[in-house]
Formats: sequence, structure tokens, C-alpha cells
Amino acid sequence: MILFALATLAAPILPGLGALWGGAWIYLGLAWITLLAAVLDEAVALTLPAEEEAAEFPRADALSIALVVAQLALLALVVAILGRGALSWAETLALALGTGLFLGQVGNSNAHELIHRSSRLLHRAGVLAYLSVLYGQHVSGHLLVHHVHVGTKADPNSARWGEGLYRFLLRAWPGELRRAFAAERARNRTSGRPAWRNPFVTYALGGLAFCLAAHALGGPAGLAWFLGLAIFAQLQMLTSDYVQHYGLRRSTGQSGKPEPVRSAHSWNAPHWFSSALMLNAPRHSDHHAHPTRPYPALRLDEDMPRLPYSLPVMACIALWPRHWRRLMDPLATSWQNRMDERPDHLPD
Repeated sequence: MILFALATLAAPILPGLGALWGGAWIYLGLAWITLLAAVLDEAVALTLPAEEEAAEFPRADALSIALVVAQLALLALVVAILGRGALSWAETLALALGTGLFLGQVGNSNAHELIHRSSRLLHRAGVLAYLSVLYGQHVSGHLLVHHVHVGTKADPNSARWGEGLYRFLLRAWPGELRRAFAAERARNRTSGRPAWRNPFVTYALGGLAFCLAAHALGGPAGLAWFLGLAIFAQLQMLTSDYVQHYGLRRSTGQSGKPEPVRSAHSWNAPHWFSSALMLNAPRHSDHHAHPTRPYPALRLDEDMPRLPYSLPVMACIALWPRHWRRLMDPLATSWQNRMDERPDHLPD
């Protein structure tokens, strides 16, 4: 937990100090989540141990709440500072990038962890974190669509073999919105709840409240920076989905139902620092097998598909689709063939 706390809390604290004091703190905050993370992942051969599954993790829950508070505070501070336009262009760019990367990597991983929790407080904290980057739809989309249909064409957030990142982004965001809204409407009809109880009402009102707060803190320029940071964070979240499921599909039998979700349907990364930074989000197979398992207990086994590099580095490689396909298509094909050869494989 000390490593988790150090890696994650430094990510918002350093740019926060940069927003207040400027200078080296801004660049240190950006370096922490980019260059330092990449170097430490490769320079130190270490795999984080998994805690006992039956253990309770009050310190993990406390860290998650602290990260949500830090996220909201950092957003308010950065929007106010950037709205004033008092920093140099280099400091402005570095502060925006460092803040945006925190939101898309650490903030997303933390919010993702929280929306899976049964505790009402923790779940609502996760929803609040997603609302702060105007991505409330992801709460419903992730829980009601992605985890149910992962690895099938019914899941907008599962990248298909041969699909480039930019084509995926254009398909996934609106696809997730449509499927998530339809899933919530169906749940309302089943439960008999009125239409206004649809969570999308909360998502819309919450997003509007954050936009008004951004304008109050930083004026029109602050609102523009807030919208830019939210879009940047959303793009990173979708890119993470792209990387973690690229080219891996679940077979469908004659009944029309897909095979059960297996460890081979998600890509994983063992790199220790980025795993600590993202609360073990790169251990994606175990998360899909046990969605409610707290992040300190997530496991990484040898029979899980592994990415050639850490998750943040793979996200950068995905920006160049041709290079991405040269690297990942053979690996995805190999793993898919291994799944198809299983004795319990369902023929398509």
C-alpha cells in the first residue's frame, strides 16, 4: 500500500504544486507520470505481489477516496490557474499535459475501481470522479455493457482485430453512449422505475454543474481548458480499452451465446511502477474474472496474455496504427489460435 500511495498521490500533488509555484514543479509532475514511469518499469525487474483474496483493504479504500478528493482539488486549481493565463506557454502545456495524464491514467483507474464496489459511498465517489471529466456514460457502459459483452461485437469498447485506434475511437464513444443508454432504459422498464430515475439524468446534470464551476473558477478560458482536459481524459480511457482487449474475441456457439469470459480475453502488463500508478489496472484478466475483487488482490498468472511493453507505452504505440498492427497482430492471432484449440472451445 505504501507503493500504491506514493505512486498515485504524487501524480496529482506535483502538478498541484506546479500550479501554485510554477517552474520545476510543473515539469517534475509531467516527468513523474511519463518519463520516470517508463524508466522505472524497465529498469527495475519487479512484480507487485497480490494480497490475500479474503483480506479487507480499508487503507486501499481510504487511498481511493483521497485520490477522488485530490482529483477534484487539482481540477479546480488547474482550471483557475490556466484560466488566468499567467504561465508561460511551456509551463501551460506541461501543466495541462501532466494534469490530463493524471486524469486519464490514475483518475480513471481509481474511478474504475470504485464503481465496482458494493459500498454506496465508494460507488458514488467513482461516479463523481467520472462526472468530473464529463464521462458519466462510462459508468453504465462499463458495468452494464462492457463486462457483459466483452470480446464480442455487442461491446463497443472491445477493439477488433485489424481495427486502428482512430477508427475504434470513432466507433466506441458513440457506441458506448447508445448501448449504455439502452441498457439503463431496459433496467428502468424491468424495475418499474420512472424515466427520470435514469442515471443519464444524473450524468447530464453533474456534467453541467462541473462546466458551470469551471466557468466560475476560470471564466471562458477556464471552461475551455476544462473541456479540453475532459476530452483528453476520455480519449485515454478509450485507448486503454483498445489496448487491453485488442484482437481477442469470445467464440459464440450454436445457441448464440458467447463462451464464458476467460483470462485469455484481456491483455495484461506486469510492469511494477505503472501497475502501482494505475492501481493494478494492467492486471485486466483477473479483473474481468472477478470484477469486485479489490485492486491489491488482483493476480497476474503466466497463462494470461501479456503486452510487450507497459500499458502507457503500448497506448503511445497505438497512436501509430501501422506500427501497432505489426507488433500486435501476430500476438493476437497466436492467442486467438490457442483459445480456439481449447477442448471446451465453442465453434463460431
